[in-house]
Amino acid sequence: MFITLKRILRAAWQGLFRDGGMVLMAVFTIFATTLLVSSLFLLQDVNRFLISSLQEKVDFSVYFKDEALEDDILAMKDMISDLPEVKEVNYVSKDQALAEFTKRHEDDQVLMDAVKEVGGNPFLSSLTIKSLAASQYQALADFLAKPDFQDLVEKVDYQERKPVINRLFSVTSLVGRGGLILSIILTLAAFLVTFNTIRLAIYNFREEIKVQRLVGASNWFIRGPFLVQGVLTGLAAALAAFLALILISLIFNSSLKVIFSGLNLFSIFLSNFWPVLSVQLLAGVGLGVVSAYLSVRKYLKV
Repeated sequence: MFITLKRILRAAWQGLFRDGGMVLMAVFTIFATTLLVSSLFLLQDVNRFLISSLQEKVDFSVYFKDEALEDDILAMKDMISDLPEVKEVNYVSKDQALAEFTKRHEDDQVLMDAVKEVGGNPFLSSLTIKSLAASQYQALADFLAKPDFQDLVEKVDYQERKPVINRLFSVTSLVGRGGLILSIILTLAAFLVTFNTIRLAIYNFREEIKVQRLVGASNWFIRGPFLVQGVLTGLAAALAAFLALILISLIFNSSLKVIFSGLNLFSIFLSNFWPVLSVQLLAGVGLGVVSAYLSVRKYLKV
C-alpha cells in the first residue's frame, strides 16, 4: 500500500513538470475561477451595504401647522413610533429646521436674503419617518391623512417623494436578484472552462493511460497521479487567488471609501477571512479533483 502510494505521488510530481505548460494553464484557470467565486462571495456583503445605504436615504416628512403645540407633535411621534411598519421617527423643530437650512445654504446669499425678507421663521415643525419596507410607505401616508390629524398636520410630502422611493427600492431589488443570477451563471461558466482545460491536459496522456491498462494497472493506480495533480494545482491556484484578493481589497479600498462613504472593502475582507479562505480552498481543490476524476474516467472505460 505504501509503495503504491509512493509511486502515485512520484508519478504525479513528474507529471507536473513533464507538461508544465498545460499545468500552468490549469492553475491559471482554477485561479481565475476561484478568484471569481470568492469575489462574488465578498460582493454579496458589498451589495448588502449599498442596499442598506440606499434604504437609509429613503424617508418622507409630515409637516405640522404653525399653531400646533410641541407636546401634541411629540405625542403623535410616540404614536407613529409604535406602529409595526415604522423603523425610525425623528422630530425636527422650527428652530432646528431654520438652523439646518442656514448651515446648508450659508454660501447662497440669494436664499439667505430671501429668508430675511420673509421675516421670522418661515419653516414648520416636522417628523421624518422611515419605514421597514418600501411597500409600507403608502399605508403610513394614508394613516397620516386621516381626519383625526387634520388639526395638526399641514402637509405630508409622501406623494412628492413617491417616485424616488419606488425607483430606489426597484434598484435595490434589481441589484439583489441580478447579483444572485450573475453569481450562478459565472460559477457554472467557470466550472466548465476549468473542466475543459484539465481534460485537455489529460488528453496528452491518453496513450500512456491505455498502456497502463494493457499491463494490468488498476483504475485507481492510473487515476491517482491525476487526482494528486488536481489537488496540487487547486491548492496553488487557491493560495494565489487568496493573495490576489488581499491585494485587490487593499488597492481599491481607498477609492471605494471616497465613492461610497462608510464602505471599507478591506474590513469586509477581514471579517470574512476564514470563510473566504475556506471557499477558495474548497473551490480550488474541488475543481481540480472533480475535473481530473471526470476527465480520466473517459479513458478508463472498457
